[in-house]
Amino acid sequence: MVSAAEQLVSNLNFAAFAKADELKKRIWFTLGALLVYRLGTYIPIPGINPQALADVFRQNQSGILGMFNMFSGGAVGRMAIFALNIMPYISASIILQLLTTVWPHLEQLKKEGEQGRRQINQYTRYGTVMLAALQGYGIAVGLEGAGNVVLDPGWFFRITTAITLVGGTVFLMWLGEQITARGVGNGISLIIFAGIVAQLPHAVVGTLELGRQGALSTTLIILLLIMAIVVIAVIVFMERAQRRLLVQYPKRQVGNRMFQGDASHLPLKLNSAGVIPPIFASSLLLLPITVANFSAGQGPDWLNTVTAMLGRGQPLHVIIYIALIIFFAFFYTAVVFNPKDTADNLKKYGGFLPGIRPGERTAEYIDYVLTRITVVGAIYLAAVCVLPEILISYAGVPFYFGGTSLLIVVSVTMDTVAQIQSHLLAHQYEGLIKRSRLRGARRR
Repeated sequence: MVSAAEQLVSNLNFAAFAKADELKKRIWFTLGALLVYRLGTYIPIPGINPQALADVFRQNQSGILGMFNMFSGGAVGRMAIFALNIMPYISASIILQLLTTVWPHLEQLKKEGEQGRRQINQYTRYGTVMLAALQGYGIAVGLEGAGNVVLDPGWFFRITTAITLVGGTVFLMWLGEQITARGVGNGISLIIFAGIVAQLPHAVVGTLELGRQGALSTTLIILLLIMAIVVIAVIVFMERAQRRLLVQYPKRQVGNRMFQGDASHLPLKLNSAGVIPPIFASSLLLLPITVANFSAGQGPDWLNTVTAMLGRGQPLHVIIYIALIIFFAFFYTAVVFNPKDTADNLKKYGGFLPGIRPGERTAEYIDYVLTRITVVGAIYLAAVCVLPEILISYAGVPFYFGGTSLLIVVSVTMDTVAQIQSHLLAHQYEGLIKRSRLRGARRR
């Protein structure tokens, strides 16, 4: 059955969009910010030999380095000022959210509302700077050990590279916050989205070129296209899937009138964590590469072996990736949804689940249902993110628009479209209020 909100959304048209001036300003601001981000991915850090860097990257792009180059919109391959992208900020967010569950001070800040959230965000920014400095220095050392990539190796190059990369990450962090506040959609997710989409034409052209040269068969290219369409359909279906719990409200008396009890639903998304688990997992997989870069390829044999085993499509990489996705699916669901608070709110307003006692038993039942559907959601996330990458790695196709990329692109697109629709609905509601006021004034 179509809800009232879906009926309102179906009535939205281009004429309503043309009249929403505030929404158009937000969209133009978002597009301008993403354009600034894309320009920054073409500004290289100083002291780099572009030709030597291209040769080195061409030899190592089949591993995990190619995946992070896709997330950064090609900035890693060009070693631009945005090479670290927003990954240090995501890693810092992971660390802060983990510490919130074990550190009483952060847990208390989380309960303080807006003021506590601002303080936690400030701690996240500090952590971003430290992680970016660490990763920037590791990249500088790794570049010095990669042959003739660095024109003038030494401490000056390392310090300037680290400062440049930290500055680029901090700027992207600020840009993402500005998009969230003054634009449309989540700024951090849109920055990653823009990087992936920017690499799509190059990946498609490269795949078709391999087909023209005979390196890939036409049948395999068609199968890849069909696989991408099927994955998109599965993502859309699963992201919209919900488990709705029936909520009953008893009869209530207001003055001399008796109102009939209402019934509604408590929607529980199958994938409450959204696109966060694969992004968090991908960010954490960058940390071992950073540690390996400190040795510039001259470290112990076991470190080089572990780094090679973390290459894309390798068994260790797949196992760790699946484990991290499942862990963050449960962890982030527990962070964003508290069954006890939900049960208390239902009890406060007189709502109850049929056959379930209000209060603690309701919280236990909601937690039971949420755990079961999160298992399905975690399996879905792991399958969508890993299975296409295994097939692509097995077939030897240099096409990085795999399951993780499709999940991010489709999820971010759906969230952004939903926000645009909410802005249009708000604009229509404001227009109705103004019309009713004008009609009331005319009657007077």
